[in-house]
Amino acid sequence: MKRLLLLLLICSLFSPALLAQARRRGVGTTPEPATNFGDPLPRLTVANLTAFQNGAREFGDRKNINDGLGPVFNDVSCGACHNQPAPGGGSARNVTRIGTVTNGSYDPLTNLGGSLLQDRAIGPQQGSTHPYRPEIVPAAATIVARRRSTPLYGLGLIDATSDATFIALAASEAARGDGTAGRVNMVDNPAAGTKTVGRFGWKAQVPSLFRFAGDASLNEIGITNPQFPNENCPSGDCNELQFNPRPGLNATDVSIQSLADFMEYLAAPPRGAITADVTAGEQVFQRIGCAACHVESLQTAANSNPALDRVTYQPYSDFLLHDMGALGDGVVQESSTAREMRTAPLWGLRMINRYLHDGRAATLEGAIGAHDGQAAVSRNQFNLLNATDRARLLAFLRSL
Repeated sequence: MKRLLLLLLICSLFSPALLAQARRRGVGTTPEPATNFGDPLPRLTVANLTAFQNGAREFGDRKNINDGLGPVFNDVSCGACHNQPAPGGGSARNVTRIGTVTNGSYDPLTNLGGSLLQDRAIGPQQGSTHPYRPEIVPAAATIVARRRSTPLYGLGLIDATSDATFIALAASEAARGDGTAGRVNMVDNPAAGTKTVGRFGWKAQVPSLFRFAGDASLNEIGITNPQFPNENCPSGDCNELQFNPRPGLNATDVSIQSLADFMEYLAAPPRGAITADVTAGEQVFQRIGCAACHVESLQTAANSNPALDRVTYQPYSDFLLHDMGALGDGVVQESSTAREMRTAPLWGLRMINRYLHDGRAATLEGAIGAHDGQAAVSRNQFNLLNATDRARLLAFLRSL
């Protein structure tokens, strides 16, 4: 009798009803695809949805001089650069990174304004009496890199993935011994009190969404906050800050957390139609080695939030740094080198019309052709494809 009861208990644990309940909780499952770009994650609580909606308002809020805008900045809101095809998406807006090489090492030219150029400034039209001027590329800059605004869809899933997952992924890639292994960018994380795995940004230089939100608020909009309390000195001239109409902190951690909430609960992009050519194209993608870096699936760690708890997602990226040879942008951030770039996730690719970190490629063929360094073998394999396999591979990419 005891053995029978035990058998019934084991069967009940795997009953269709209980498995369906587990799927609804998101435990060890793939989330239901978003219906539209910009949708929230499935299985959010009412409180989560409220936080997402409040964050969306903060994300789209256009700052002005009374809010602390500037004095130098790149745009007036997060949504101004991340809006295609919906709030949280990317855009054609590029920002500029600068630097030079001094004694063999990357120099971000801090004394001239630092690595990130702010191409706008407050002035009389915004209510300032001081004629702040936009920054321009200084003559000393021998490195000038453009970086396009990337989509933010699905970032909460990436944020909820453990450091151990990325570290193990780097180790497994190294064990292949094929010359394509990536590595983690260990970056300062004040909230953790130590270095943790970077996963956001073109160089994987940012460790968390909260840090990402605070960084962008200061460096793109000019909004100081507890994580980043010091204004950028326009073109490196800190004397200019004596005329700043809104000195001190412009935002609290609450408003920064609101931005992070919006990104955390923003669903992964919906997938396009999966046809026979798309399925065959993914096989080509794997065969020529693209999947060595553009890893299809990852899983979030255990999480008290059901929407993020052990969820499998398909970003087509390992989020690791890879040596991209001539495709590297020359910029160094945290432990990255001038030639290294983070593997760009491919989900949502069908909504992008300019490719690579600087948008230089107008076609997918052009983007693949520009791959170099550790990606050169796959690039060369792509160039050898027959017309049928090439068309199938492109069909797959256009379905993402």
